[in-house]
Amino acid sequence: MLGRMKYVIAAILIAAGACLIYGGHRRSGSIAGIAERTSKDIADAFDGRIRHPNYVVYYTGGGLLIAVGAWVALRGRKA
Repeated sequence: MLGRMKYVIAAILIAAGACLIYGGHRRSGSIAGIAERTSKDIADAFDGRIRHPNYVVYYTGGGLLIAVGAWVALRGRKA
C-alpha cells in the first residue's frame, strides 16, 4: 500500500512541476513577461543590481518539483 502511494505522490509532484514550467514558458512569451523583462533590464542598467523576472521562479520551482518527484519515485525502499 505504501509503495503505491509513493508513486502517486511522485506523479503528483512531477505533474505540478511540469505545470509550473509550462506556466513560466507561457508567462515569458506573454506581453506581461516581455514588459517585465524590459523593466528589469532598465532597472539593472540604472542601479546595477541583479534582478530576475518572475517567470524564472516558475522555471526554478518546476524543475525542483520534478527533481523531488523523481527522487521520491526512484529512491530505494527501506526495510
